[in-house]
Amino acid sequence: MQLATDQMIAEKRDGIGWMTFNNPERRNALTVEMREAAIEIIRDFAADDAVRVVVMKGAGDKAFVSGADISQFESQRSTPEQVAAYAALTQRFEGALSGLEKPLIAMIRGYCLGGGLAVALTADIRIAADDAQFGVPAARLSIGYGYGGTRKLVDLVGPSCAKEMLFSARRYKAPDALRMGLVNQVVPVAELEPTVADLAGTIAGNAPLTIRTAKSIIGEILKDPADRDLAACERAVDRCMSSADYVEGRRAFMEKRKPAFTGT
Repeated sequence: MQLATDQMIAEKRDGIGWMTFNNPERRNALTVEMREAAIEIIRDFAADDAVRVVVMKGAGDKAFVSGADISQFESQRSTPEQVAAYAALTQRFEGALSGLEKPLIAMIRGYCLGGGLAVALTADIRIAADDAQFGVPAARLSIGYGYGGTRKLVDLVGPSCAKEMLFSARRYKAPDALRMGLVNQVVPVAELEPTVADLAGTIAGNAPLTIRTAKSIIGEILKDPADRDLAACERAVDRCMSSADYVEGRRAFMEKRKPAFTGT
């Protein structure tokens, strides 16, 4: 099945939902319309039990997402009211990505800057081509980088590297991003999509309840201790252990065959 808009493309195949930022003439810079369309795509993927894992990528060979579309700033971010509306949309967009219960993979080629890096930070796993470049140019534009994005960045690379990135507004190459912990893997350009597809396919074939439980518990671990819901963690584990998939997993192991998990 395919879903499409002018600047966002969504496709479902083999248990994987593929979402493409499709604005290559502007290096996939994010427009307001792209954010709105992406929210609907993620909602559709979330509601479809056939989609087990989601991959987001940029169209073309120049960028994952190069940031916000600055050409819209004058019309969309020039008054306090517009700034507030834009911030609310951005929060809904990044919240839809961060709140997805299914695994989310960012497949990164070329530029991943500013708002594009914020998008990548919502992913559970980031795999980059060796031509990828990362950075937060906010200090060159007098833009405040908010708590949510800053917290995600600090959680990944630590406060010292986060300060360097935000203070300097420099661009970092893929090996630097790997060293800092910003990405999980760096692979040659030709191997990027096959590597991501292989990982996504592996995840799609595994037990959905186990994966959902792992994602939710890791999310709780990353919260401040007072905000953690340990009872919810226990309930998630209990759902796994009482599921039909747990029975199927045991039987498949004993019968030396691949399990057929249904998420129940």
